[in-house]
Amino acid sequence: MSTVYLNGTYMPIEDAKISPLDRGFLFGDGIYEVIPSYDGKMVGFGPHIDRMIEGLKALEIELNWNHEQWREVCQQLIQRNPNPQLGLYLHVTRGADTKRHHPYPKGVQPTVFAMPTDIPPAPIPERDKVHAYKVTSMQDQRWQRCNIKSISLLGNVMHYQQGYSQGSGEVLLFNGNDELTECGACNAYIVKNGTVITPALDHQILPGITRLIALGVLRDEGSIAVEERVVTKQEVFDADEIWISSSSKEIAPVTQLNGKDVGDGMPGPVWEKAAKLYSAGKFNY
Repeated sequence: MSTVYLNGTYMPIEDAKISPLDRGFLFGDGIYEVIPSYDGKMVGFGPHIDRMIEGLKALEIELNWNHEQWREVCQQLIQRNPNPQLGLYLHVTRGADTKRHHPYPKGVQPTVFAMPTDIPPAPIPERDKVHAYKVTSMQDQRWQRCNIKSISLLGNVMHYQQGYSQGSGEVLLFNGNDELTECGACNAYIVKNGTVITPALDHQILPGITRLIALGVLRDEGSIAVEERVVTKQEVFDADEIWISSSSKEIAPVTQLNGKDVGDGMPGPVWEKAAKLYSAGKFNY
């Protein structure tokens, strides 16, 4: 039985209750984050909370918590749930009004919920040991503010289910101009001639924290070139390597796209070097 946090109180998850008038339940009106923790050490805590604060601001949800208040909740969950690998799920909605009404209500208190989830051990950054992914390509049909980490994830869920039903572990999404955006639940990258290329951040793409850390450590180390720009569908299909990244997957290689091998069908050497750099630097953010 895991211990969770809800509106100022720690309790068994079975005791956590919200109102059916909570706008997160009715409208998906809220923001969330997932912060990995390994042996009590959190990955990217600061950038995750920065993104949470920016998302709340974008949705005009008034919760004036600072980093230390969030850190206290996270550390309490780690102490109360002693699994060595945890995903700390942080969830804020606008709160419960007295009626179902679309405009933002005045004077309601946000609902703040946090819970631990079990996650696998950190991936091993070696070509012969890492879990590689098969992906399917499809047109991106999600809403147009993907830069906000909203709890309104139906579009992501539908895309992910389409890929899952076809035997894929993820999907690669392309906009109406046949340009790569991201995945159902990950950022995406290609490698061509030794250069790592990933779509530039805009409203179509979540500013992933793993992406932020990965690009930072690659640029700091300096031996792998990085480009952030438009990536065409043809470039994806011609890529030497394809990667995906998320807080739980870290940087993961893709070895099949639409049933065909990417490169030689094995995790690539640029991925292996990048994954080792990420693994060595991920607790520094």
